[in-house]
Amino acid sequence: MTVMLLGKKIGMTQLYNDKGVIEPVTVIQAGPCTIMQVKNQETDGYTSLQLGYEDAKKSRRKKPQIGHAQKANTTVKRFVREVRTDGQPEQEPGEELTVKIFEGINYVDVIGTTKGKGFAGVMKRHGFKGMPASHGTERKHRHPGGIGSNSGSAGTGRGIRKGKKMAGHMGCTRKTTRNHRIVEIDEENNLIMVRGSVPGACNGYLMIQKSKTKQ
Repeated sequence: MTVMLLGKKIGMTQLYNDKGVIEPVTVIQAGPCTIMQVKNQETDGYTSLQLGYEDAKKSRRKKPQIGHAQKANTTVKRFVREVRTDGQPEQEPGEELTVKIFEGINYVDVIGTTKGKGFAGVMKRHGFKGMPASHGTERKHRHPGGIGSNSGSAGTGRGIRKGKKMAGHMGCTRKTTRNHRIVEIDEENNLIMVRGSVPGACNGYLMIQKSKTKQ
């Protein structure tokens, strides 16, 4: 089974390690997560666990969502995601998973949605240096410059290439940060402290899973 929990980013702080060195950590409330559904190879074509995190009001959810939660004898959840499993899971709908599943694990990957920056120019979005700031440049200091190609005779045309770095929507995308070291686990409050920063703003939903590349 892939070890994963759903949670929420609480914020950042700092802790002292055994050597007295300060370490920047992110506090994540991981779970408890309720198993909403168990999928198997016969009926669904694959095996997985559907996890739900944080209770939601029935008045803010649709009837199919409410009925789906009632099948697992639980309340409707705000954040629901699936995690694939290697074989048929042993868990049953309605069971809860807590931060105890991370015992003995040193590194985790964190998946979240980055902060939305709105419409951004090329200097903020891609790190362009901008046009010269000396005399002679008029109202073009933060412009991208020429965007077309000058190789029309080479058979490629002078059209704008796909993927050209230009101004546009920035942020609010799915992002995975890997190999965060687990500094401390608070089982009583369902908190996990990992070294470094994770995607998203405070109170943003996260998926925390066992690291795939570092053991």
